[in-house]
Amino acid sequence: MKVIYEREKAVEYAKKWAFGRNPRYYNFDSLGGDCTNFASQCLYAGAPVMNYTKDTGWYYISLNNRAAAWTSAEFFKRFMLKNNSVGPVAEERNPFDLEKGDFISLISGERSYHTLIVVGFEGEMPLIAAHTYNAFMRRLDSYYYDEAKGIHIKYANK
Repeated sequence: MKVIYEREKAVEYAKKWAFGRNPRYYNFDSLGGDCTNFASQCLYAGAPVMNYTKDTGWYYISLNNRAAAWTSAEFFKRFMLKNNSVGPVAEERNPFDLEKGDFISLISGERSYHTLIVVGFEGEMPLIAAHTYNAFMRRLDSYYYDEAKGIHIKYANK
């Protein structure tokens, strides 16, 4: 069964928590960064369906019971772009062809190192929200990166 991704709920969540931390989730700032944890929380607010597949899913129960895709930029990108099972289903797009509530994976070399949520646009320029270096309505072109991959969320499978 397909679940509609409610983009506005994801963006509302991003606005509420961009400069704070939801106490329901562990703050990963001191463990490599909180950006993908925050992105996952935003996505879950808009599509509340986790994939509990051990090791390869996308879920968060606690600090010690979570999938790598919930908190790792590289694993988040891989899961979102390859998942056809339970949970969010996405496709790769140019970062300038995204919608509010979509995500951008910043890449250095061959690995993703930062996950951003699109919360608006200034002309065609995506405006993002992020954690680790807290931001809301920050222009994508203010970041340094080798490559940016757009992750367009289509829906979630229940």
